[in-house]
Amino acid sequence: MKTILLSGAISMIVALLGTRPTITVLRKRKLGQQVRTGDHAPAHLSKSGTPTMGGIVIIIASLIGYALGHWFTGDPMTASGILVLFLMTGLGFVGFLDDFIKLFMRRSLGLRSGAKLLGQALVGAIFAVLAIHFPDGYDLTPASTHISFLSDFGVSIGAVLFVIWVLIMVTATSNGVNLTDGLDGLASGASILVLAAYVIIGNWQLRNDCTTALAPNCYDVRDPLDAAVVAAVVMGACFGFLWWNAPPAKIFMGDTGSLALGGALAGLAIVTRTDLLLLLLGGLFVIITMSVVIQVGVFKVTKFKTGKPYRVFKIAPLQHHFEQVGWAETTIVVRFWLIAGMFVALGLGIFYVAWFPK
Repeated sequence: MKTILLSGAISMIVALLGTRPTITVLRKRKLGQQVRTGDHAPAHLSKSGTPTMGGIVIIIASLIGYALGHWFTGDPMTASGILVLFLMTGLGFVGFLDDFIKLFMRRSLGLRSGAKLLGQALVGAIFAVLAIHFPDGYDLTPASTHISFLSDFGVSIGAVLFVIWVLIMVTATSNGVNLTDGLDGLASGASILVLAAYVIIGNWQLRNDCTTALAPNCYDVRDPLDAAVVAAVVMGACFGFLWWNAPPAKIFMGDTGSLALGGALAGLAIVTRTDLLLLLLGGLFVIITMSVVIQVGVFKVTKFKTGKPYRVFKIAPLQHHFEQVGWAETTIVVRFWLIAGMFVALGLGIFYVAWFPK
């Protein structure tokens, strides 16, 4: 518990103090958000020029918090923790390339979708392959080749299908957070809530670890404490960043931050054996992603069948639809945070209740 608290506090302080000079540097280099006319509500035009790529601060603060927290407490770093941070950093690099192209090469759409997906898949595949290696003294690896909900279930799907499953999880989660990152503080605030859930889950698994307390409802997880530490450092970094990212935002996380946060959430779900539970914990990300899927699907089908495309929403993702109908940005952000919190409460409730003996 000491490592969780200390690591998270260090990460938060680094992000809180480090974001201000980052904003200054980005402003001097004129690395600001480009807002295309007609994309969103007219109020977004005033955000043009706001520094972006703030996700760099979240990643660096998380890595510093993790390293110093372990150094101060003497707790060893683990394969699970390092792999989740690798996934986060690798996807953050893909997002950085996307932001770099947008800002330095003045191509508004950044990386082409195929190139971005390839980068996500490459990082995800490396993570998946490594995660089924590095067994500990109890022959537990950071991940297992099973699908999981509250824990592993069913038979092993094998290494190949497991890698494919991880790629689906990683790309879906990182793109889901990326789609959510459209209003000041929305993605960072929602991510904090899900990360807090993983601090609780990791700590609960530690207290009911099969290697120390064999019981019917114990957890076969390799490094539950370090999973909680990773969740805490990323949450702390998001807290520090949110101070500057809250409405009206002084800096945006960019794809650098949103892809990194999605990678952290997917990695935590995999190493804590809660793959499918992430659909509940991250319910807000699911809803926003589905709004895009529905919008594009209905648009294409109606255009093909009738020649007159139909839009379910005024604009997708969903948060921008509510902007178009007149909701204030802060109203949308706070209400979506509440929705995210309700999904987290539901997911944690199911996780907790399922532990009790039948």
